[in-house]
Amino acid sequence: MNLLKGKSGKTIENIIKGIGFLSIVPIVLILGYILYKGIPAISWEFLTEIPRRGMRQGGIFPAILGTIYLTLGTIVVSVPFGVMTGVYLVEYSKDNLLTRLINLTIVNLAGIPSIIYGLFGMSLFVIYFKLGVSILSGSLTLGIMCLPVIITATRESLLAVPNNLREASLALGATKWETIWKVVLPAGFPGILTGVILSISRAAGETAPILFTAAAFYLPFLPQSIFDQVMALPYHLYVISTQVPNMPEKNMYGTLFVLVFITVGFNLIGAFIRSKFTKK
Repeated sequence: MNLLKGKSGKTIENIIKGIGFLSIVPIVLILGYILYKGIPAISWEFLTEIPRRGMRQGGIFPAILGTIYLTLGTIVVSVPFGVMTGVYLVEYSKDNLLTRLINLTIVNLAGIPSIIYGLFGMSLFVIYFKLGVSILSGSLTLGIMCLPVIITATRESLLAVPNNLREASLALGATKWETIWKVVLPAGFPGILTGVILSISRAAGETAPILFTAAAFYLPFLPQSIFDQVMALPYHLYVISTQVPNMPEKNMYGTLFVLVFITVGFNLIGAFIRSKFTKK
């Protein structure tokens, strides 16, 4: 009987390993294909110059810079508000109907299509607040889109922190805020950072929200303030793929490669920070 159980357990373990391996095969194939098709386009000129001759020549530097600006703006807008909201829901709010309704609404907001956020951002920030199509409008829109994921990740991470850590801190004379800041948040930081990484990575690759609020078809200059329009890699890729005839294929895949590289770069930086905090 024990032998049969051992064989059965081994079989299940092998099946799980096989499923895990199969799940990463498509990702490896996609990244490999992008690398194979995109590397030939990568050059110093391609990375540092502005587009020329109908975007068929030159580089994509304005789009790279615009994507970085929008991503950093999204981080500034979404991370502080998302984390503070998660802290409030776990540490300060009471478990009542209103709180449960808020939590349900936040979870549902995470599933709304990104184009809805784009239309909302255009109506609120571009038209009503008269911020115009700009980096600021795009960052605010993307920040709102990222909030549900960050709030949910923060809430779940803080709920996973054992209560005896809070009780021990309070017993030693710490205030509630000192307990949250020095005990609870550090313990839940790896999980919070995971949510931040996932949401920011999604924002960096979004086209629909910035289509209405921040992105320009073509700009021969770099933005000078947060009230300027920008080119961005996701929208630039859409433009050269669908709106520009006779576009060299290597330019499209080169742009895609740079976008994936930036997204993966943010993920690796976040994973490195998370690893450091986990070990600590």
